[in-house]
Amino acid sequence: MSEENQVPQEEVQQEAPVQEAVATEETVDETVEETTEEVVEDTPFSWDDVEGGSAAGKKDREALTALYEETLGSSIEHQVVEGKVTAKTDREVIIDINSKSEGVVSLNEFRYNPELAVGDAVEVLVDRQEDKNGQLVLSHRKARSIKAWDRVNEAHENDEIVKGYVKARTKGGMIVDVFGLEAFLPGSQIDVKPIRDYDHYVEKTMEFKVVKINHEFKNVVVSHKALIEADLEEQKKEIISKLEKGQVLEGVVKNITSYGVFIDLGGVDGLVHITDLSWSRINHPSEVVELDQKINVVILDFDEGKTRIQLGLKQLEKHPWDALDANLAVGDTVKGKVVVLADYGAFVEVLPGVEGLIHVSEMSWSAHLRSAGDFMKVGDEVDAQVLTLDREERKMSLGIKQMTTDPWTDITTKYPQGSQHKGTVRNFTNFGIFLELEEGIDGLIHISDLSWTKKVKHPSEFTSIGATLEVVVLDIDAENRRLSLGHKQLENNPWDDYAKAFEVGSTHTGTMINSGDKGGDVSFASHEGVEAYCPARHITKEDGGKLEKGETAEFKVIEFNKDNRRIVVSHVGTFKELEVKKGRSASSNKAGGNVVGASTSTERTTMGDLDALAALKEQMNNENK
Repeated sequence: MSEENQVPQEEVQQEAPVQEAVATEETVDETVEETTEEVVEDTPFSWDDVEGGSAAGKKDREALTALYEETLGSSIEHQVVEGKVTAKTDREVIIDINSKSEGVVSLNEFRYNPELAVGDAVEVLVDRQEDKNGQLVLSHRKARSIKAWDRVNEAHENDEIVKGYVKARTKGGMIVDVFGLEAFLPGSQIDVKPIRDYDHYVEKTMEFKVVKINHEFKNVVVSHKALIEADLEEQKKEIISKLEKGQVLEGVVKNITSYGVFIDLGGVDGLVHITDLSWSRINHPSEVVELDQKINVVILDFDEGKTRIQLGLKQLEKHPWDALDANLAVGDTVKGKVVVLADYGAFVEVLPGVEGLIHVSEMSWSAHLRSAGDFMKVGDEVDAQVLTLDREERKMSLGIKQMTTDPWTDITTKYPQGSQHKGTVRNFTNFGIFLELEEGIDGLIHISDLSWTKKVKHPSEFTSIGATLEVVVLDIDAENRRLSLGHKQLENNPWDDYAKAFEVGSTHTGTMINSGDKGGDVSFASHEGVEAYCPARHITKEDGGKLEKGETAEFKVIEFNKDNRRIVVSHVGTFKELEVKKGRSASSNKAGGNVVGASTSTERTTMGDLDALAALKEQMNNENK
């Protein structure tokens, strides 16, 4: 190696450390970076590792935390905080609660407060610190709901006046938003006057008093009427203290019912009954007054506490009876309109407020009373005669049948005795039939005058209501308005012929119609319609048995009464007489002429003598023995 190329050993030794140092420095930087990465990845950061010791690190940490909290404000989730309105649009309200961002609340949550403006302080609930978009979520409605219950109770205890927003109608009243809490406003508590249009109050903000709270169900009842009543109470006391009977006051029609009208006298209500509204008859108070109408009324009466006041309206006018014609008298004719109809009669208005009664008996000459509705109806105009008139009692009775001629006036001319007529069956009684010959003319057919031959136990067996019958006038009592009629008299009396055919002692073939313990009835084929009576002891057959219903046998007439149309027969007499005759023949052979005389006298024996004949027969038999 040449000298030029040789480096002194000392210089080489001096440069070597420099290169080593450089290499070492680079190595250190790489080592620091690797070490730092390992610390970041594996070792959590701690203020205690910072130079200066753990005390200094903790102090800096607390300062930084305080600064952070001051920057974010006091917004904590699910807590109610106070915020400030910074902006307001048609749909939203922007609220600043001193947080890192502002919150947005729907304007609908402030409907109760239409005067909300920028700068107003409001309470909100922090629903979420931030949503997925980093937006602060607030709710004014929920904040009000949380605070509402305490506020409502406080208002109730302190008798405070609160504002509420009428949200909607409901059954019986309204729903009101008070402090964000739904309360019930009864319809009767809206105003001192009856409310006719509830919709008028919807979406309005009004003042209320909390009158009732149900803590169990958290129900609240409010009243607007209570505020009005408080103002009217003093005025009411003053009015009541001055009330007197006969006093005339001005009032306003507050309410109309079917039975009367309530009048507001300025804080005090009085009732005008329907009968005190008008002297004329009315069907409903609305025919006389209208709602909100101002009228003068007179105080008729009130109770001791003056809580019930009876008023009158018609009493302010002259009584209509005082205007009635002074010359009107009984017997005069008046015109009127039927205003009330009842079964017993009709009320006819002669003048407004002046009425007369037409009783149903004065509507027709007929004796058959019917309903007044059969003759007239409400609204009919009628002519009537004044029957009675009492001006002091203000009563009048009228009649319309008097406007026609009484049919009984010429009864003897129209219905002379013995004349024949047709009539309508109107009614039955046990003793006969009432027959109407014309309107107002009735007659009686006695049950005995219905048929010559048929035994009628009740008129319904002979005819029916509404049927037409021909009759003969038997007797007339014009004074008592009675007419006696007969139906059987249209034919000749067949009993004149029966007297010969059913002579006592004659024998006829008959059939038992019925049979019983007391006897039975017998009909005869030879004389249709004729019936006879056979007593129980005379229906015994010759063999000792009894004739039954439907059996045909021989019967002997033992009694005939034309006037009573009565025939009595006997079956026993038909064979008992033969036995008696046989006995007489046997005795005559022994006793001579005396028995013949007896036989002559007994040939026409009636059944009333059969018992005696039986005794005679027994005596003869004994003599023969």
